[in-house]
Amino acid sequence: MLLALPYTEFLRRLAEPRNIADIVLVFLLVYGVLKLVRGTRAAPMAAGIAALAFLRWFSRKEDLATLEFVLSGALLYIGFAIIVLFQSEIRQALTTFGNRFRLPLARRHHGQFGEGVYDEIVLAATTLASVKTGALIVIERNVGLKNLSDGGVKLNAELSYDLLVSIFNPAAPLHDGAVVIQRHRIAAASCFLPLTLNPRLSKDLGTRHRAAIGVTEDTDAVAVVVSEETGLISFVQEGHIKRGLDATKLRAAIFQALEVAPKKARDKLADAETETEEIASM
Repeated sequence: MLLALPYTEFLRRLAEPRNIADIVLVFLLVYGVLKLVRGTRAAPMAAGIAALAFLRWFSRKEDLATLEFVLSGALLYIGFAIIVLFQSEIRQALTTFGNRFRLPLARRHHGQFGEGVYDEIVLAATTLASVKTGALIVIERNVGLKNLSDGGVKLNAELSYDLLVSIFNPAAPLHDGAVVIQRHRIAAASCFLPLTLNPRLSKDLGTRHRAAIGVTEDTDAVAVVVSEETGLISFVQEGHIKRGLDATKLRAAIFQALEVAPKKARDKLADAETETEEIASM
């Protein structure tokens, strides 16, 4: 609409706050979509769809009747193809969008466990790593994991070091699969997770690591993985994996991802608030 106006009128209309806001919102939307598809299988598929659209335009321009007929029939179903091919990316985009804009409407649950529970997870992971026992622990954040926990063996048990080590004991019947943690409890064990379809992952990553990446791609959960072959501890968030962590780095990664202040920092903050209250009372 604006492009059909004369140049001076176009600049004048472009400087209006409404049009500036319109352009900024479109830019943010396109940037967000490109950021989501970067480095995933959606990027080459999007390039393929763009190539088909270009061939359709070229066939019409050069009057290539047969090619135009074939492509016209194919492009009728392009909308359904996009939904099928990009279903995981669309789901991830809607989840990310909802998490960012639901803050005014609902309370976030970052740091719902308390520091002691995080230490139980770290201690269990390091113990299992020392004996090269595989483990996969998924920590729920804002997006519910009820569909995953319903597919496993429900426990609804208090989270503890002893229980985690017992579950992942190779002789135990629940060791195969993931443990899903909701709030301060183990909701279920022996849960099977969706595997990532990212073709760029290292061939060294096994099914356990790919499941951890897959669940963090589909939800905002975080995962702790212990490799059965190497004994390395990994932390996965938003589809990105950090490998070879020790207890200190794993603890810091969990605290940072779930926005929990370390005990010393909380004590300093509490002391500062107390001093402020005393000064105000004086």
